[in-house]
Amino acid sequence: MQNQYVGAWIKGFYNVANYALKHQVGMEQKEAERKWKILKFWDKYGLEATIEAFGVKRRTLFDWKKKFREGKGQMIALNNRSTRPHRLRKRNYPVKLTQEMRRLRKAHHNIGKEKLHILLKEFCEKEGLKLPSVRTIGRLIKDAPDKMRTVPLKLTSKGKVKVPRVRKKPRIIKPKGFKAAYPGHCVAFDSIERFVDGTKRYLITCIDLYSRFSFALCVPSHTAKTAGTFLELVKVVFPIKMEYILTDNGSEFQKEFDETIRKAHQAHWHTYPKTPKMNAHDERFNRTIQEEFVDYHEDDLLEPHHFNEKLLDYLLWYNGKRPHWGINLLTPIQVLGKFNHECNMSWPYSVSNFDEISILDNGFKPLIIRPSQYQKFTTETGKLPDIVVQAWMEIWKMTLQDLGGERAYLADFEIYDHRAMNPLEAAVDIYIGVKG
Repeated sequence: MQNQYVGAWIKGFYNVANYALKHQVGMEQKEAERKWKILKFWDKYGLEATIEAFGVKRRTLFDWKKKFREGKGQMIALNNRSTRPHRLRKRNYPVKLTQEMRRLRKAHHNIGKEKLHILLKEFCEKEGLKLPSVRTIGRLIKDAPDKMRTVPLKLTSKGKVKVPRVRKKPRIIKPKGFKAAYPGHCVAFDSIERFVDGTKRYLITCIDLYSRFSFALCVPSHTAKTAGTFLELVKVVFPIKMEYILTDNGSEFQKEFDETIRKAHQAHWHTYPKTPKMNAHDERFNRTIQEEFVDYHEDDLLEPHHFNEKLLDYLLWYNGKRPHWGINLLTPIQVLGKFNHECNMSWPYSVSNFDEISILDNGFKPLIIRPSQYQKFTTETGKLPDIVVQAWMEIWKMTLQDLGGERAYLADFEIYDHRAMNPLEAAVDIYIGVKG
């Protein structure tokens, strides 16, 4: 005869089934029906007659009535509840006894509780301790975090010691109905796999759920270490601190990637297995970047460095000029510009002085830059925003002598004046705050 397990491939099916059997959801227990009939009898013939007819105490009847009322008149509210005590007794046995149990279990390779009971008899007589029963020994073994169990060390084919499997820590799932309320509230990560002439190439992508600011990088392998390095790069590129990180359950988003998140005291959310709709924003960005860029530069994937140089130009256009339906045909940079954020080493505030009065009249708030010592750098004349990006890349590489001192990180800003009126032939002044 062949056994068929109904619902074996449905996640959580047996938990729901066990709950239904335990609480008999949708069924009327005989005991609950008996209590309901007694309550009806009470309403019809009074309290004294009910006590005399059924032999139920007065306070019990009022307790049933309270439960029935709190259960909004449903008979399931009258089911018998658990009688398990709230405070349980704890087993408190001498440390010497548990240490001897552990020693015997290690010396005789996880020996069972029945045999352990016999071996402990001599030790207990010598130490003047009470010999626990077989059942108590089993409970003491179960109470131990490692179950007093030892695992033999095994070697791999290369002579290395196999690390025993450790039970995985429970992963935090993205809350149902979550909606990002501000930039950096949640940043989603994912990866794309492409085959070019029999060679695998990977794109690690990320997107800020609120502003739609996105970033991507081509890598030859998608290990956890590579993803961790990508996360550090995103922290430099993205101007706002990330609060929650959302990924799927891929191996590249574990170990080093997860450690990087925990070091920054950020929460790492996961999606359910085989549920890409929980990471819909980044999945849509994956499709967009493939349709608009990767499909037209597939041959460049064989040289990731060359591919990433072209990809950077696309990402500058994607974040700075491309309208997005999800943010009312604005660009991610425009959305980020509406929020004041802390100055970090990569992103300054931008100040324009084309027409100060008209800007303030249009609803913009003036930005006060605190007095400090600044070093001025002027970009080459060229196309915006390429000249600004190139200037900042050179600034990041400068030594303390080139900068004129250690950076203060109080306020770095750019000034776009009349020289930036033509975006094809523009020049911008960059002011870097340094410590005096």
